[in-house]
Amino acid sequence: MARSWERMVQRNTQQINKQRKKQGKDTIYASKSPTQNAEVFKGRNIAFPVVLVILGTMFWVVGSIDQAKGNGMLANWLGVVLYYLLAALLFFRRPYLKVEKARLSTIKFNRERGLPAADIEKITLSRGAVVIKHKGKRTKWIFTKLMNRYDTNAMSTRLEAFAKAHNIEVVHE
Repeated sequence: MARSWERMVQRNTQQINKQRKKQGKDTIYASKSPTQNAEVFKGRNIAFPVVLVILGTMFWVVGSIDQAKGNGMLANWLGVVLYYLLAALLFFRRPYLKVEKARLSTIKFNRERGLPAADIEKITLSRGAVVIKHKGKRTKWIFTKLMNRYDTNAMSTRLEAFAKAHNIEVVHE
């Protein structure tokens, strides 16, 4: 009964959303203000995809040398292609820091992690890096210009305003 009810609700929601889209209105369950007030700083993963491409190339070379035996050729090519695909996926999936009104969020370990302003101990700003320290934990969020190509200057100015609004300690190095 519950599943059929969920399917019915989903089907009706899709029909109403199609009608609202034709009328030029927002869809049902559309997010309103939180994403509009957020400022997003995007970076680019370079180091790990390069390592994966090097590993894929190394396996390709070793597999082509071992070609005389002829066993496992399909597995070798499949492994090489998967290394290249993983490198491309990580390269085109851009890491980010989203600064909202009262929280920060980023993507860590394939999930979006959020950090409320009350849980931030201090923010360390330097020329090439931004470090956000959690309260009571040993973990830090590190955003660098060298590894992930973030615009640390723009991030620093926005995080200073964020810290001032929420009384968070800011350390300049």
